[in-house]
Order: sequence, then C-alpha cells, then structure tokens
Amino acid sequence: MDVLLKADGDFPGAVVRLASLGYRHQGDLGIAGREAFEAPPAGFAHHLYVCLPHCMQYRRHIAFRDHLRKHPDDASAYAELKRRLAAQFSCDRAAYVAGKTQFVSAILQRALESEA
Repeated sequence: MDVLLKADGDFPGAVVRLASLGYRHQGDLGIAGREAFEAPPAGFAHHLYVCLPHCMQYRRHIAFRDHLRKHPDDASAYAELKRRLAAQFSCDRAAYVAGKTQFVSAILQRALESEA
C-alpha cells in the first residue's frame, strides 16, 4: 500500500500519525523517496510505503497497476500466479515475492515502455 505525500515536508507528520496507529518506521530500505513502515502486530500482514512526490518507485507501482487494468489477460495471469505461489509458499513470504519477480519485471517493463 502506498501513501503519496503532497510535499517532502509532510513526511515528519506522517511518521507521527502512523506511529500513533502502531506502524514502525523502517527507513527507505535502499529505495530513495520511499519510506517503509512495518504493520502493527495486531493487524493483517501488509507493506506500507510513504512516498515523496518525486518517488520513482511510486510511478512504477502506478504504471504496473494501470497496465493490469488495461490488460485483463495479464491481470488474470498475475492473479493465478499469486494464488499458486500463496499455496506453495504460505509460510515463506520471501519465496512468494521471489516467485513473482520475473512476471512483475516483464509487465513493468512493458508498462513503462508504453508510457514513453
């Protein structure tokens, strides 16, 4: 899940608000312009990123989403892949993510090329 800030200066307030909800700031984890937050322990497992307005990773997420919306066959293939990987790696999140990498990379490349 991505949160896009209107201005870089909004980030400190976002950290405070998210902390009040139980999120723990983890830093940018090597991706400039995108700050990761660990979900509250009592909630469902998910990734939360706060993105600065110029964040390239946010642009990539939106390009991927928009591509899937425009190409239902790719969206169906992605859904099937995720179901298969979830069943195969139900207790291994890293393996689940690794299993999606090639598919996501290929779709993302096509999505970004079509934007250009």
